[in-house]
Amino acid sequence: MKVDWTTFWPRIVESTGETVVMVIATLVFGSILGIAIGLLLFVTREKNILENKLVFQVLNILINIIRPIPFIIFLVAISQLTRLVIGTTIGTAAAIFPMTIVASFSIARVVENNLVSIDPGVIEAAQAMGASPLRIIFTVLIPEALGPLILGLTFITVSLIDFSAVAGTVGGGGLGHVAMTYGYQRFDGSVMLVTVIILIILVQLAQWLGNTLSRKFMRR
Repeated sequence: MKVDWTTFWPRIVESTGETVVMVIATLVFGSILGIAIGLLLFVTREKNILENKLVFQVLNILINIIRPIPFIIFLVAISQLTRLVIGTTIGTAAAIFPMTIVASFSIARVVENNLVSIDPGVIEAAQAMGASPLRIIFTVLIPEALGPLILGLTFITVSLIDFSAVAGTVGGGGLGHVAMTYGYQRFDGSVMLVTVIILIILVQLAQWLGNTLSRKFMRR
């Protein structure tokens, strides 16, 4: 049965809001964890300011294990953990939890890659002036990597929009749920088309905002 668009638009608006909430919440929580993990990964590398081979190897292995897993498989694989932490595997909050885990490790690798590109001489100069490791992290590493990091987070944001759609197909809510329930299962191409257009618009907005912010910080 085809949907009645005169009454269905509020559902589309609500689902778009759920998708935006999922992406923004995941980006915030994932960035906090990911930046912390990425910084720790970088500073504990061999011959770095807080060298610790054990910490580095553990974090490196964790990232290498989680990042290659397709999100739909990861989502199902940790469903029991999601239920334990969130209390349910259905809904927006239940989707945010696994999305945050995946985003954290992806962001951590982005952070590490950006920090590795920093000229070691800058860090050595800060050490020569007596700067503590914590001071180096906040006054040297983060400012130096901020512009490229924003571009990296933009890439992650686009991926999160994709993840939110995937989560929606298994009860996570948002546009993915609408596309699966009202579009795919009811063979209504108009619903699929509208959801795809909205997702494209969200991606374009995220990319534009990320590019704009990164240019401003790089000019500094």
